[in-house]
Amino acid sequence: MSEKYKIYQDGLFFVTLTVVGWIDVFTRREYAEEVTNNLNYCSEKKGLRIYSFCLMPSHLHMIYSTDGNLSDILRDFKSYTGKRVIKLIENNPQESRKEWLLHLFKYFGRRNSHNSNFQFWQQHNHPLDLTNTDMLRQKQEYIHMNPVNAGIVTEPQYYTLSSAN
Repeated sequence: MSEKYKIYQDGLFFVTLTVVGWIDVFTRREYAEEVTNNLNYCSEKKGLRIYSFCLMPSHLHMIYSTDGNLSDILRDFKSYTGKRVIKLIENNPQESRKEWLLHLFKYFGRRNSHNSNFQFWQQHNHPLDLTNTDMLRQKQEYIHMNPVNAGIVTEPQYYTLSSAN
């Protein structure tokens, strides 16, 4: 593994967690709320400190740190939220894309030997160390401007699934 992607305790990192196939899942409020609720849980119970975040339709950007094991927290977060969002999709009578979404998550799950059935998040994380203050500012601006650059909102503070709000 490259030095650039090594996680160490007490570090400050930028990471992007991406849904397999860049599938737009977080367009439904209940799926997005599952992710934000679990981020809150990890903050309260596991010591995850989130400094900036933005949950886009197909991915999550974060600047974060912790006193604990960052790799374990990210692994648990991704495992739990993936299972919960898939369950929400399965049980959502309003989900018009249910068959298609579940088919894709099964397809990606079969392609990865680490999964028993479905895969929701892409496997890699590639956290970037933010000890450089210029890099920290650049990544924070990138996170908050992401929904603006995607044409979702005109100002970062208008996007409710972001720390800019």
